[in-house]
Amino acid sequence: MEKKSTERLRKTIVVAICGASGAVYGIRLVEELMKTPVELHLTISSAGRMVLAHETEYSGGTFLSFLEKRKFMPHEQAVLKEYHKDDLFAPPASGSFAHDGMAVAPCSMNTLGAVASGIADDLIRRSADVSLKEKRPLVLLTRETPLSAIHLENMLRLAKAGAVVMPACPGFYHRPASVEQLVDTVVARVLDHLGVAHRLVKPWGEEGETSIHV
Repeated sequence: MEKKSTERLRKTIVVAICGASGAVYGIRLVEELMKTPVELHLTISSAGRMVLAHETEYSGGTFLSFLEKRKFMPHEQAVLKEYHKDDLFAPPASGSFAHDGMAVAPCSMNTLGAVASGIADDLIRRSADVSLKEKRPLVLLTRETPLSAIHLENMLRLAKAGAVVMPACPGFYHRPASVEQLVDTVVARVLDHLGVAHRLVKPWGEEGETSIHV
């Protein structure tokens, strides 16, 4: 019996990188996803590109060329499709585009507020809005501190709407020895909520972890 043509053999994930500090979270998320046979749809805001250039060795151009400069080797079946932030005709802008989840990493308070208010005036905001209305996983990796009452109210509104609001708070119980390992504790949680297997961090309680008894 032939497989149905609509059957998707690999995950389709939407990722957005916004202008909050913490561009490394977006980089590591894309890299980890691209280690799998994924179809990745990526959008970077104007501010996101500015922060990438300020915080990393990014100097413009496509994100794929940036990954190549980092000597990153993707999975042979991984596909990266990148769209301009104003391309509202891109697939993620449509509810008919089936995907397995979206992550905004990092997510600025500007984007958070816009999505919480139902504003969908660019591809990132529209894609997030579509994810909510279609009941698809939406992970917002927020990067701001301290949080104002407005920020918290926006987070609550989005959590009630079905989004996963995930402040970028690294874990320390694995005794990370580098900034990269700290970053990966956060990226691992994003991957968990997208349903993507990884080996970044061992789940708590696995062999080799320390049990704490109070």
